[in-house]
Amino acid sequence: MTTPVRKLYDSDLTAAEWELVRPLIPRHPPWGHDPVIPKREIVNAIFYLNKQGCTWRGLPHDFPKGQSVYVYFRPWTKSGVWEQINAVLRRAVRVAAGKQPEPTAAIVDSQSVKTTDRGGVHGYDAGKKINGRKRHILVDTLGLLLAVVVHSAAIQDRDGAKLLFFQACAWFPTISLVWADAGYAGQLIEWLQR
Repeated sequence: MTTPVRKLYDSDLTAAEWELVRPLIPRHPPWGHDPVIPKREIVNAIFYLNKQGCTWRGLPHDFPKGQSVYVYFRPWTKSGVWEQINAVLRRAVRVAAGKQPEPTAAIVDSQSVKTTDRGGVHGYDAGKKINGRKRHILVDTLGLLLAVVVHSAAIQDRDGAKLLFFQACAWFPTISLVWADAGYAGQLIEWLQR
């Protein structure tokens, strides 16, 4: 199946990038009709949406309809396809930078962001005086994402970091060193000594 000719966007995958990602995209099930939309166009539309921050309906008209793209996006999200893609690309970047494929050191930090009272968890971060959500992220020494946890802003940093580390320990047993800012360091040492 050929890809229709359309305007190229800077979020589109190159041929080499597509070859890295293509094996990780689920195949169409043997039952049902053949897919009408090429998978590469679905991925390009999702990458465009992610980069531009637009809505599904806000996709340019030369992409497949947002509703059609979402039909693929949702099950791929639930089955962990995006985590697999992130892992493959992270390993490739690390090896190209002369590092081992799996990290041995990481950096942790959090950020509280304002949200509305509607939809999703939220709470009040008294330290930052923000009503919303808090995200804890763990990155390797190149700044590549390893793990992220999003929760109520009311959860203290040390408790959010615990949630993050429980997740990260299963995925990255090679990590033996984690850098944190001064606020985390004492709390993490105290927690790890228990």
